[in-house]
Amino acid sequence: MLERLHSFEGNTPDVEAAAIVGVDGLTIASSFPLGVEEERVSALSASMLNIGKRISSELERGMLDEVYIQGDDGYILLMSVGNEALLSVLARQQAKLGLLFLEMHKAVSDLGDLVRT
Repeated sequence: MLERLHSFEGNTPDVEAAAIVGVDGLTIASSFPLGVEEERVSALSASMLNIGKRISSELERGMLDEVYIQGDDGYILLMSVGNEALLSVLARQQAKLGLLFLEMHKAVSDLGDLVRT
């Protein structure tokens, strides 16, 4: 999984870090930089994705595809990896979101196979 995570980061130069997080909020694999409280960020990522799923369901918007947060210094992007995990990505402010989401969908497809095994 870590190898696929690094491959994803190499294909998308605006990605600063990424992690695969279980739906329980525990980190499965991560490339977060030193100084980032990995466990805390993972738990918050899982909570945010679950809130997004509940809102999407409540408002009858169908299955949640992704959640993204934009801050002054960049993006935090979350995408489900099947029912077991999620991909959490930190991206630069100048990131091309269309390309980033395309690469995330490819990575999620590959990671979904790995998570199920």
